[in-house]
Amino acid sequence: MESNLRFVDARAYIGMLKGLVEEGKEVSIIVTGSSMNPFLIHQRDTVFFRRPDRPLRRGDIVFYQRDNGQYVLHRIVRVRGDMFDIIGDAQTEIEFGVRREQIFALITKVKRKGKLIRPGDFWWMFFERVWLRMIPLRRIISVVYGKTK
Repeated sequence: MESNLRFVDARAYIGMLKGLVEEGKEVSIIVTGSSMNPFLIHQRDTVFFRRPDRPLRRGDIVFYQRDNGQYVLHRIVRVRGDMFDIIGDAQTEIEFGVRREQIFALITKVKRKGKLIRPGDFWWMFFERVWLRMIPLRRIISVVYGKTK
């Protein structure tokens, strides 16, 4: 039996979505990877994003491209002019000095556990404000949470 299932190179696919964003469109993608746990879960949740239409700020989830070409979805922890310090929700190490020109999209909403969540909703605010302040405690919280699952 022949399958119509096709696999696409993730970097090429995100590059195509980046082009649509640059044209002013909002696009979506299913989350892959675990760096945004526990807010966003690998292959469960979907993010919707578009070109930023306002100044970026602490707590924003952004899509950016590292100098090595890798595409990353993480949260801004600190703004320093046109430079940003960024971290994944599952991480304890901050990535310093991401340049504004590397950031091509702002997450506008997410579909988490099948439910749309937008800025201002409880879980959005929790991860944007509370979880972001808990970076030093994340490793301990993750271990405890993992043992209770």
